[in-house]
Amino acid sequence: MGLLGLLVGLGLLVVFAFRGWSVLLLAPFAALVAALFGGEPLLANLTQVFMASAAGFLAQFFPIFLLGAVFGKLMDDSGAVTSVAGFMAARLGERRVMLAVVLAGALVTYGGVSLFVAFFVIVPMARSLFRAAAIPRRLIPAAIVLGTSTFTMSALPGTPSIQNAIPMPFFGTTPFAAPGLGILASLVMLATGLWWLHRAEAAARRAGEGYGEDTKDATERAAADELVRERATTAREFDPAELQHGHRSGTPSPVASAILPLIVVVAVNLAMSLVVLPRLDVDYLAEPRFGSTSLAAVAGVWSVAVALAAAIVATIVLNWSRLPALRQTMDAGANASVLPALSVASLVGFGAVVASLPAFTAVRDWVLAIEGGPLVSLAVATNILAALTGSASGGLTIALDALGQNYVELAARTGIDLSLMHRVAVIGSGTLDILPHNGAVVSLLAICGLTHKDSYFDIVMVGIVTSLLALVVVITLGGALGAF
Repeated sequence: MGLLGLLVGLGLLVVFAFRGWSVLLLAPFAALVAALFGGEPLLANLTQVFMASAAGFLAQFFPIFLLGAVFGKLMDDSGAVTSVAGFMAARLGERRVMLAVVLAGALVTYGGVSLFVAFFVIVPMARSLFRAAAIPRRLIPAAIVLGTSTFTMSALPGTPSIQNAIPMPFFGTTPFAAPGLGILASLVMLATGLWWLHRAEAAARRAGEGYGEDTKDATERAAADELVRERATTAREFDPAELQHGHRSGTPSPVASAILPLIVVVAVNLAMSLVVLPRLDVDYLAEPRFGSTSLAAVAGVWSVAVALAAAIVATIVLNWSRLPALRQTMDAGANASVLPALSVASLVGFGAVVASLPAFTAVRDWVLAIEGGPLVSLAVATNILAALTGSASGGLTIALDALGQNYVELAARTGIDLSLMHRVAVIGSGTLDILPHNGAVVSLLAICGLTHKDSYFDIVMVGIVTSLLALVVVITLGGALGAF
């Protein structure tokens, strides 16, 4: 009955989340259903397991949600994101439309801009470029996914994405874990993704397929759609409803003022991770009032948080005249972080209840016994949980909450570098999370005015297949040569 309860609880969560029900309600309900089938005390699981785990996730990662959302909103309202997208379009022109859209998305998301901010700016730019080049608009979502939701989310070393931050407290790693393997994985994703997009474009031209007809007001309707909002806030770290608040500049930011904050994120993140924090005397962290922790457990989050804070200051200073409603913009950014953080925390709470049930022992033993070694079993675990929850961050946290200590012990016994574990876990979480029910996929299609039938196959090819290929490369090379 216990194992049946796990499946029923998970099934309820997946089915009703896809129908647009709030995860804030679904996650505790599904967790209690699983506990009920297992004959476990309900109220104790709710308050002592679910809430404790959800609160722990917020305590660790809410600063990144908050600062990332505020930075994204400032970049949007100052016209910086629009400026970066326009710069890439002007530089690469109509002859390299696919590359322009992909690199525009990659530049802003690797620089720390929230995914949904990028969506709402890059989609109009992509429409204009695709229309001028007579490329079918059904390929727009795939091009944007490749640039925003693959290598810049999970593979490029130093990416400030929440997915790259989650393994750091578990493994004591930094945002730049396994940098060589991360760069190779990024090149695999980018090269194979661009190859597929150019192949699809060429096939469309041979078939005489043109741009097609835009869906009127699709972007505006998507921003106000409650169903899109519920799905989006579970998948990523920005509430799209807040995009309508604040005050957007009528003129784009100068290119230098737009790009410099993105550089600040990467530079400060690198300096904090490799230079500043390792030289600090932080023995006080062992005191009970600071949670009796260590620098290894908090350094990664500290690095990303300081980098985003520095970028916020840089954005305000460089774009002061284009931020006439600064308080409203920052308030909107702060508010945009709350629902996504609580939604992912609720998924983590659900995972904690499931992992605490006696029946989960059989699941854990099965995962750890998967042939191929710890790297393969870790990749399988993060893939499956991200697929089921439709959330890379939620699935990754559930996997590491339940199995993280087991993998640390396995790494010590087998001599696997924990930075390699980090990179495999993050890339694994960013593969099968791009299934049809994923909130980012649903939202992007709505913003583009397209359907799964129109565009999902190409999304699979550039989002799932390329990431799986990169994951195989990282596991193979990492297993043979170690982390580098």
